[in-house]
Amino acid sequence: MIHAAYLHIPFCEHICHYCDFNKVYLKGQPVQDYLFGLEKEIKLTFDQVPPPQQLKTIFVGGGTPTSLSEEQLAFLCEVIGNNIPFGSDTEFTFEANPGDLSKEKFQILKNAGVNRISFGVQTFNNELLKKIGRTHRAEDVYKSIKLAKETGFENISVDLIYSLPGQTIDDFAQTLDLAFSLEIPHYSGYSLIIEPKTVFYNLLNKGKLPVVSEDTEAEMYELLMEEMDKHGYKQYEISNFGFPGYESRHNLTYWNNDYYYGFGAGAHSYVNGFRRANTGPIKKYIDQIEMNQLPIIENHEVTKNEAIEEEMFLGLRKTAGVSLVNFYKKFQEDPIALFSKEIDDLKKRELIKVEDEHIKLTKRGKLLGNEVFQSFLGVI
Repeated sequence: MIHAAYLHIPFCEHICHYCDFNKVYLKGQPVQDYLFGLEKEIKLTFDQVPPPQQLKTIFVGGGTPTSLSEEQLAFLCEVIGNNIPFGSDTEFTFEANPGDLSKEKFQILKNAGVNRISFGVQTFNNELLKKIGRTHRAEDVYKSIKLAKETGFENISVDLIYSLPGQTIDDFAQTLDLAFSLEIPHYSGYSLIIEPKTVFYNLLNKGKLPVVSEDTEAEMYELLMEEMDKHGYKQYEISNFGFPGYESRHNLTYWNNDYYYGFGAGAHSYVNGFRRANTGPIKKYIDQIEMNQLPIIENHEVTKNEAIEEEMFLGLRKTAGVSLVNFYKKFQEDPIALFSKEIDDLKKRELIKVEDEHIKLTKRGKLLGNEVFQSFLGVI
């Protein structure tokens, strides 16, 4: 059964130097046609794969969904409300940029049933914000969080990025202190990954990007984990920390390797054993939907072995780890027998442990997560 939906809004008022998501400058784009297309895609998909009576999570990401005008934002919320079944206990998240949301926009979201806001803050250092191509400044973060709380939003999350070019450990420590002063229930902290086709990638190739050393990056991650723990935030996934009950239920869908719908240009979905990808270019996306065709460019049937590998490397991202019981229910296989050599090796290197019927990363394993995940690929 599919209980989650992701909707992609690919428009941005500015493109950040590290971002490789499917996105375009907002100005001059056929936004309204795109939103009509999104509604049609939802209907076409539900004709083929009907949803349950109520979804557990809806996540609107981008791009920057909140860069839409008030009218466009209201229309998008109407599209969701009229076509996607959800209730008061559905986690309904919108991604937002600090400074993008007026009081009116917050109210539109609140009235539409949105109950979780995720802000892309990245850092509180205004110089660094400028260097990474962000248009907001630290003061915008305080204003936006204050407005969100005044509108009645309690479930608020903030994304932070560490190991930014030229960032020091002291600077990251200061960012964490300022983040905690917001008094919100959830934080995500990611290390910078330099992806192809980004401004940072081009600068790196020209030798013009002051990258942080691996040791410094590891120190920053350890600082992140220590400070979150000290402030009462439980680490439930490699990069995510929250007060109990405020974990991102939508993102847990991905790490639990469960099915989800994906709508919009460049969106991905996992539906009844098939991983799908939509076409990325906006015009192509709109054209296909106008011809009553789903805009799918990839439709890969996941084999049992692929699903098993995914279960391992996605599940190990969670601090709870991979449940031996759930694994057996899904695949009628024992992961410890299936990966006996790999598990023994990783245990000897103190990267994983097996306890309480779960395979979990150790603290050292969290620092070397990618190495652990790769151990389970191409084995069976």
